[in-house]
Amino acid sequence: MKKFASILLVLCMIFGLTASASAAVSASDIKIGMICIGDENEGYSANHINGLLKAMEELGISKEQVTFKYNTPETEAAQEAAYDLAEAGCNIIFANSFGHEDHVAQVASEYPEIEFCHATGTSAMNAGMENFHNYFAAIYEARYVSGVVAGLKLNEMIEAGKITAETAKMGYVGAFPFAEVISGFTSFYLGAKSVCPSVTMEVRYTNSWGDMALEKETAEALIANGCVLISQHADTTGAPTACEAAGVPCVGYNISMIPAAPTQALTSSAVNWAAYYKYALENVLAGTTFPADWSAGYVDGAVAITELNPATVAAGTAEKVAEVEAALKAGTLKVFDVTTFTAPAGAGYTVDENGQLTSAFATDTNGDWVADANEVVMDGYFSESSVQSAPYFAIIIDGITAVQE
Repeated sequence: MKKFASILLVLCMIFGLTASASAAVSASDIKIGMICIGDENEGYSANHINGLLKAMEELGISKEQVTFKYNTPETEAAQEAAYDLAEAGCNIIFANSFGHEDHVAQVASEYPEIEFCHATGTSAMNAGMENFHNYFAAIYEARYVSGVVAGLKLNEMIEAGKITAETAKMGYVGAFPFAEVISGFTSFYLGAKSVCPSVTMEVRYTNSWGDMALEKETAEALIANGCVLISQHADTTGAPTACEAAGVPCVGYNISMIPAAPTQALTSSAVNWAAYYKYALENVLAGTTFPADWSAGYVDGAVAITELNPATVAAGTAEKVAEVEAALKAGTLKVFDVTTFTAPAGAGYTVDENGQLTSAFATDTNGDWVADANEVVMDGYFSESSVQSAPYFAIIIDGITAVQE
C-alpha cells in the first residue's frame, strides 16, 4: 500500500496533476487518528485529546472512530505511527508535537488522499501539499492575560509588605529556547508589566517538553534565586508542585494547576484545541480543501485562561481580566505593542536609539528566516502569527534574563 501510494504520487507529479480535496465522508464513517507526545495524564496532550473529543461530540462522531497513538517520541516512531494510522484507513491524522513534523510530512507526501494536520509546525505553507497543514493558536494572548493575573498578585504582595517593588522578580520554567517559548514568556511578562511596572523575570530552560522531576528542580532553583512567582512553558505539574511546597504563587499552562497547587496556583493559560479540530473535521466531512496554516485567538474562542483560584488571586482580578480580554477581542490592545518594551540591538530586527523596536522580519520556531517573510512591525506593534501560525517573536527584551543550562 505504501509503495503504491508513492508510485501514484510520482505519476501525479509527472503528469502535472495536483492533489484535490478528498470526497465528502459522513460523520458515521469518518476515521480519525491522533499522534501524541504524551497521553491523557500529561497536560499538553490531555488538552489536545479533550479538544478533539469535544469537537467529535459536537459533530456527532463517536469515540470509537478515533485511534490515539500515545507517548510517541519525536523520532521515526512518529512516522511509523502515521503509517499505521494511514493504513488503518484514517481520513484525517493529527500530530501534536513540534518534532513530529518532518516524520508526518513524509507520510503525508505518500498519502495525498488523507489530511495530515500538525500542531506547532512551520513547513506546511511551503510544502506544496494540499493535504498537509500546520495549526497553532494565539496562545500569547492568553499568556498576556495570565501575566496580568500574576502582576496583580505581585502588587498585592508589595502592598502587604511581603516583597518590595524592587524584588518583584518572576521565574519562568521554559522548555526550549525556541520562538514559541520566547513569544510565550515575553507575552506573559508584558502582561505582568502592564500592571506591575517594576517586575523582572528570569527564564531557565529544561530542554524538554515534559520532565516532571526536571521542571520541579528548575522551579526550585528559580525560587532559590529570588523569584517570588513562577510560571511555565512546560507540560507537567512539576513546577506547581514545587511552588505549593515553597508557598510561592504560580501560573500554569494547558490545564488548571489548582489540583496540584491548591493554595498557590493562580490560573493557567490554555488553548481551546476544539476550535481547530472542529474546523478541520468539518472540512473533511464536507470534502473541502482548507488552508495550510491556521491560528486563532480570543476573538474566535481558541485561547483562554482557566478558572481563577479564589483562594490565591488578588482582589479585583476577575474584573481586570474581563477588561483585558474585552480589549483583546476588540483589537484595541496589542500584546506586542512596541511602546511597552525595549530591547538591545540584535540580528533580524532593528531598534531605535531608545531601544524601541522599529522593524522585524518573521522567523520560524528555530529562529530561521521564514521564506518570503514580510515586515511584521506595523501600526506600532509586532504582528505575531500573521505570517505563519507558529509564533516567531524571538527577541529577549529588557527586563528578562534567559539562562541556558
